[in-house]
Amino acid sequence: MADPKGFLKTTERELPARRPVSVRLMDWKEVYEQGDAAQLKRQAGRCMDCGVPFCQQGCPLGNIIPEWNDLTWRDEGRQAIERLHTTNNFPEFTGRLCPAPCESSCVLGISQPPVTIKQVEVSIIDQAFANGWVQPQPPGRLTGKTVAVVGSGPAGLAAAQQLTRAGHTVAVFERDDRIGGLLRYGIPDFKMEKKHLEARLAQMTAEGTRFRAGVNIGVDLTWADLRARYDAVVIATGAMVPRDLPVAGRDLPGVHFAMEYLVQQNKVGAGDTVDQQITAEGKHVVVLGGGDTGADCIGTAHRQLAASVTNLAIGRQPGTDRPEHQPWPLSPTLFEVSSAHEEGGNREFLVSTVEFLANEAGEVRAIRVAETEFLDGRRVPKAGTEREIPADLVLLALGFTGPESRDLADQLHIPVDGRSNVERDDNYQTSHEGVFVAGDAGRGQSLIVWAIAEGRAAAAAVDKFLEGETQLPAPVKPTDHAFAI
Repeated sequence: MADPKGFLKTTERELPARRPVSVRLMDWKEVYEQGDAAQLKRQAGRCMDCGVPFCQQGCPLGNIIPEWNDLTWRDEGRQAIERLHTTNNFPEFTGRLCPAPCESSCVLGISQPPVTIKQVEVSIIDQAFANGWVQPQPPGRLTGKTVAVVGSGPAGLAAAQQLTRAGHTVAVFERDDRIGGLLRYGIPDFKMEKKHLEARLAQMTAEGTRFRAGVNIGVDLTWADLRARYDAVVIATGAMVPRDLPVAGRDLPGVHFAMEYLVQQNKVGAGDTVDQQITAEGKHVVVLGGGDTGADCIGTAHRQLAASVTNLAIGRQPGTDRPEHQPWPLSPTLFEVSSAHEEGGNREFLVSTVEFLANEAGEVRAIRVAETEFLDGRRVPKAGTEREIPADLVLLALGFTGPESRDLADQLHIPVDGRSNVERDDNYQTSHEGVFVAGDAGRGQSLIVWAIAEGRAAAAAVDKFLEGETQLPAPVKPTDHAFAI
């Protein structure tokens, strides 16, 4: 183990400081200060190297966390990244964006704050890139088999890298003008600067993965034609159909889905000119939805100099302590203050939206809301509690309902399940032979760590389909929702 007495000597959980709010609101750079090496070593040394490492089971990738904690404590950074890369293709993404279910499963968390696993992880990969330890790993031989991966988010990229390294010729198709999916256009730079994505794409290109941006499969090229051209196809298009809010005034100008807003800002951040950009500058902004996407909208609105920002959630405010019905090692629902919430604005819970109200020009000017009450298990507006909140810009961050599957169903006759996800068997294969599905397109909206795990597992299934056997790891099954503890 790292330090046999580490968890006794260091009982506090330490993370790098965030840059002062007044400073970070002036730019789009990541919010954290440079990490302190001594602090990181102390935190890695708190790992107890448990006989049963529940953290590994809490992680869908099965990351060998105690081993790279130990190597970090011993200043063996090169060995640490080798161990980390055996299970995770993209720790620079998960270390910044994953909510870290591994930390909820940390045994130390029973009596102390858990080990800062996520921070150790991102520090390992950042050190590795800085020292040139992340090098291309091209295959030793080519199989002559071809694979098309549709979608360049974390699931698609993970599947593509695994299959390329197995010797297959892989092309990744993306309908947007740049590769990366939500990593590119859904995540604000203050959460993950795009230089991290570019560095990984450069590695993948050097390994032999081919990228085809600006190609909309199902429109520019039919799914049937794609299948005819390739020996196998992996669907990794995500679950991008946003959940709407069908109330009066929904169609008013100024009411937008969160992704419309975030994508435009990311394009501007990349140097593009966006005509009639949706911007929060000088506006009273209301964000509906209390999740990560809502927080991304809040942080973006602050940086665009909104006049005010209000965040509304229909449900109850979670507690700060682990609920009794979510005991260790389950991942609990807790009240969290993200960097965006820390930057200002008003945050309210148990608020139901009743109606969007228009001004004389026909644009949104306010939201009529009411308190939320629970009747027969349903959340409904409570009569007599209505009030108005000023709103020049409303952003719907209510999650997603499933993948855009109409073209897929029409052209390959692949069915969807009751939750609108693309149906697949225990080997990630759809009803159409040679067509596989990984990530949110098959499991619904989920975490980035699940997307990477499914991309790796689907790659193993594709490799076995093409070669009859595979040596690629398959960390999860399509039916997995969480590791059994």
